[in-house]
Amino acid sequence: MKSLASAICILVLAVGAGCLAAQNEPVDVSRYGPYPTNYKEIVTKWLASRLLDPASAQVEWEGDPKPVDLGAKGQHLYGYVVKFKINSRNRFGSYTGKQEHGALIRTGEVIKGMGFGY
Repeated sequence: MKSLASAICILVLAVGAGCLAAQNEPVDVSRYGPYPTNYKEIVTKWLASRLLDPASAQVEWEGDPKPVDLGAKGQHLYGYVVKFKINSRNRFGSYTGKQEHGALIRTGEVIKGMGFGY
């Protein structure tokens, strides 16, 4: 019984170590583009052109950008996705409440917004 428990523990640790190693692999810059170190500035500038009242926007960042492929049906759309919550005023002047959104960044610009209904 002890050997079975030991084997399970070793298996769990090995899988966990494999997941950590996969997360630390270098990113292919030719696919994803350069890492957006100034992602907050890029997304804030992009939001200014999308929101009705960008000056009222309260952004809560949910981690650093992560490399992803958001393509579908055999098409690839590589970049770095950053998730955030935003609360801003609507056309009636009321705050909308925090809403979850995301932006796909490649080569210093947002190429796709997520959670905006368009």
